[in-house]
Amino acid sequence: MSNPPEERPRVLIVDDEKFIRDILADFLGMEGYIVRTAEDGTAAMTELSQHRYDLVLSDLKMPKMGGIELLEQVGKHAPQALTVIMTGFGTVETAIDAMKRGAYDYILKPFKVEEVIHVVQRGLEKQRLSAENLRLKEALSLYKVSEAIQASLSLEEVVATIGDTAMHEIHGDLACTYLDDGEGGMTERQRQVRVRGIAGNDEIRQGDDQGVELGRLDAAAIKAHFKEATVLLEHGQKGLRFFADRPERDLESLLAVPLRMKDRMLGFIAVASFGRAKRFDEGQRKLLAIVASRAGAAIENARLYEDLQSTFQQTIEGLAKAIDKMDRYTAGHSDRVAIYAAYLAKRLGLGPAEVEIVRQSALMHDVGKIGCVMNLNKPGKLTQDEYEAFKKHPVFGKDILDPIKFLNPLIPGVYLHHERWDGRGYPLGLAGNDVPLIARIISVADTYDAMTSDRAYRQAMPHEVAVGEIERCAGSQFDPDVADAFVVGLDDYREAEAAAGREIPE
Repeated sequence: MSNPPEERPRVLIVDDEKFIRDILADFLGMEGYIVRTAEDGTAAMTELSQHRYDLVLSDLKMPKMGGIELLEQVGKHAPQALTVIMTGFGTVETAIDAMKRGAYDYILKPFKVEEVIHVVQRGLEKQRLSAENLRLKEALSLYKVSEAIQASLSLEEVVATIGDTAMHEIHGDLACTYLDDGEGGMTERQRQVRVRGIAGNDEIRQGDDQGVELGRLDAAAIKAHFKEATVLLEHGQKGLRFFADRPERDLESLLAVPLRMKDRMLGFIAVASFGRAKRFDEGQRKLLAIVASRAGAAIENARLYEDLQSTFQQTIEGLAKAIDKMDRYTAGHSDRVAIYAAYLAKRLGLGPAEVEIVRQSALMHDVGKIGCVMNLNKPGKLTQDEYEAFKKHPVFGKDILDPIKFLNPLIPGVYLHHERWDGRGYPLGLAGNDVPLIARIISVADTYDAMTSDRAYRQAMPHEVAVGEIERCAGSQFDPDVADAFVVGLDDYREAEAAAGREIPE
């Protein structure tokens, strides 16, 4: 074999007969393997705790710890190693049972050395191919994770992706993501736990243990650790010093890597395994470190986007309040229409992003009133000329929003919310489904709030009367499906709002 020394497969021979240990060690050594020996299972476990091995060749019957028990211990503490059982003629059934328990193969004594070499070669080749396939899967998984992280502008989605990766790729029992709180501390943003099921049917849940059974990390201690180190990897009792609340289960491994943007620490991701779960190795550390390196920039971008969204929302709300102040009778109208429109959008099955666009558009639906030069507080109804001028406010609204690119998705609701299902609306006279859904939603919400609010020329209508009008006008002024969705769930919605202490029209 031509492998460099550090890449040569390592084989551990375990047998209470020195002659067998020595002869197998000689022949396997001549094949190019790094070979060590142990006289029983107990000595083998000591060796396995100190060095990595690719294959364990073990006798079945030995003092202190036999082959079956050793097989179980190898599976728990050195799962990367294959185990081959050697046995006499009289215990073939036991050897077959060992294979059912996870042994790769068995060899009958007395054996030919060539047979042993063949089994070892075949096993190590299988292991090499499995390792290559695993690396390819990990690379593909890492690529998908990186793409998902980089593509998202949602901080919650980025954090969720990091947590999911830690649980599925690192195979932890606990994964926690902490981000800086802006005041020098760290806040837990996501917590996932693995609930062990029957026959390996594990379930991953969001923070189900409430931080009690698996403990609570000491974020300050971990942050302090990263001032001097680039990674935290501890096994057993040594890792407990990084817990503020000690876990109720035995800690196997704790792995944590920082989330950075240039030289600034944004937070960290930590993964822990408990009980007799797999001990984390260098490969898992590297994998998590690569994920963290991709996540740092994504977290920073998501935070910048959140700040932009916040500014955007403040701008919209400020404009809405400015509009409502033009008419003392319509104070709060834009806010209420936005609430009703969002409720209706959810009733119609729109997704969160679409609901938010509906809500923002409803907030801005009367922005064009800024361009209407008239007294909106005059008593009585508008004259015909005043009404014709007033009807231009959807066009003014479109003109106001059109140059502002990030407000463009709101334009259909602002521009067309006075269109009617029967085509008799304005400004374009569209009918039926030619009217965008967002405009049909806002039309119902706007009309309901207008009817249930005091105006200069009339008192507010009772809720029941307003609902009756919406039902009556379904199919003429309103899309009948939209009107029906609004009316059917409105009483339940009003009850929920009242229970929450929010004012609702009588």
